[in-house]
Amino acid sequence: MRLNPHNNTRMSSRILILLATVAAMIGNPSGAVAADAEKPQYYEVRIYATQSEAQQQRVNDYWQNAAIPAYNRMGIQPVGVFTELQDSATNKIYVLIPCDSLEDFAAIPAKLAADADYQKDAAEFLNAPKSNPAYVRFESSLLVAFDGMKRMSLPAADKKPNVFELRTYLSSSEGKGLNKIKMFESGEIPLMKEVGLAPIFYGRTIAGLNMPCLVYMTCGENLDAHKQHWQAFSASPVWKQLTGDPQYKDNVSRVISIMLKRTAASQI
Repeated sequence: MRLNPHNNTRMSSRILILLATVAAMIGNPSGAVAADAEKPQYYEVRIYATQSEAQQQRVNDYWQNAAIPAYNRMGIQPVGVFTELQDSATNKIYVLIPCDSLEDFAAIPAKLAADADYQKDAAEFLNAPKSNPAYVRFESSLLVAFDGMKRMSLPAADKKPNVFELRTYLSSSEGKGLNKIKMFESGEIPLMKEVGLAPIFYGRTIAGLNMPCLVYMTCGENLDAHKQHWQAFSASPVWKQLTGDPQYKDNVSRVISIMLKRTAASQI
């Protein structure tokens, strides 16, 4: 059998190109990082119901001393821990956990089970008796980030916010919910950034409470400044144009707004 030297040359060229590409990726993995940056994050929003300040402290201590260090060891950070702005014995604790993929999210239970430090530090909380529970109950929702803002965005270090607003928009149907996301991506997200609402994340709920719905968080230096940012948003021609567009009519049936503050455990 006779080999065609031209075929061999072409094959060698292709191999060299492939090897050069791999070497470039290894030497400078920015291409791989850029590809990862295009993938949307996933967010777990966990809400603990409590019936005393002592329970609130126990939940906060668990996240501060056991859970967050363990999540950080997995590469999951920053984790946000918040409570309602006005103190009460029944305040809820809100936890925001960002994951870069569904695989990372699915791996969390097994990694926590195998983490000896976590198991030791969390033992009292995880094994709280019926006579002295650490909390009443907790609920969890899993969200996927909007294409319009695929990753969590944190305020600049010199503008650390003191108030946070968690907003949930319920829609009457899945189609209306997707339409509201389109409205965000057609102008609301950049407008919120422009007027200083400083959005931290946007997510569509894919498993959890109040579906179909979307959830997002904004923040501000204080309540007065936050209200002024919302007033600027409402007065903007961009917002007026969006709300006047008939394609976005009736895409939200209910808005749930909760004002929050960070706890000592929070990394946000």
